Amino acid sequence: MAEKKVVTLNAQLREGRGKNDSRRARREGMVPLTIYGGEGGAVSAVAPLRELAAILRSDAGHNAVFTINVEGGASSEVMFHDRQIDPIRGRLVHADLRRLVKGQKVEVTVALHLVGEPVGVRDEEGVLEQTTREIVILVDPRDIPESIDVDVSHLGVHDVLHVSDVKVSEGIEIVSAPETVVATVGVVREEVTEPVAAAETSAEPEVIGKGKQDEES
Repeated sequence: MAEKKVVTLNAQLREGRGKNDSRRARREGMVPLTIYGGEGGAVSAVAPLRELAAILRSDAGHNAVFTINVEGGASSEVMFHDRQIDPIRGRLVHADLRRLVKGQKVEVTVALHLVGEPVGVRDEEGVLEQTTREIVILVDPRDIPESIDVDVSHLGVHDVLHVSDVKVSEGIEIVSAPETVVATVGVVREEVTEPVAAAETSAEPEVIGKGKQDEES
């Protein structure tokens, strides 16, 4: 596994906590933050939107672990706990950061990546369908995987793979319900078209103007 890059974010203490103060901070390219958990109390701060967005765009995304240095305060190793996104602009407008405690695992959501071609697809003309794309795991923050690979090459037609079948590395505990369906191989059934009744096909076509001819007769 490649060594994870250490990211450090510099922040400033947030003096005002009203809506006007938050709007002013956002106009200046800053995002209001709340840092809590661990051994310290809650801290209100602001940090550059550009740097926070870069962390969220990284491979680790919202599961990224990074260090935050608050001006005039102590440094803390943190990760995103919650975040608010502007629904119109799609921009981060507020974030809650959780301090990490050494030796304490965290509950996070990670993506499931299906690998391999199922036997039922290759040899039986089946179709692979993935019904669950993420699972919740309990893991040390420094060992959070970017995704979990799930081998589906052994699946035949009508076979079902459950969360209980997912293999994870040592130190990772799956929290999601074991009976949850992850993937299955189904069969595409061709739609059967019913034949048109002979009586319908041989029906006498309507004669346009027939009523007029009858009247003349």
